[in-house]
Amino acid sequence: MITLSPGALSEVKRLLEKENKPELALRVGVRAGGCSGMSYMLGFDTARPDDKVQEVAGVKVLVDPKSASYLEGTQLDYADGLQGKGFTFSNPNATRSCGCGESFSV
Repeated sequence: MITLSPGALSEVKRLLEKENKPELALRVGVRAGGCSGMSYMLGFDTARPDDKVQEVAGVKVLVDPKSASYLEGTQLDYADGLQGKGFTFSNPNATRSCGCGESFSV
């Protein structure tokens, strides 16, 4: 489904620890919008009955059924450097993406 780079995994674990709510998991999804048609969503949430759930090195990752096909094979990365910091998506299903990397189309 989705892979997390070591940097993303470390940052997600740090943020989850800061939230101090063991029931939370990382929710990854897509929604209509953005300059290329669809945009990525990240947040912390609890699992819903129809979610696809996977565990990556101790982190639960939740994806709703609608988003799952758009995100198959996607890698989530996190960079913290001179050019800025933040999460980035490497999505093999995207046929086009915007310059900022926050939206895509298939």
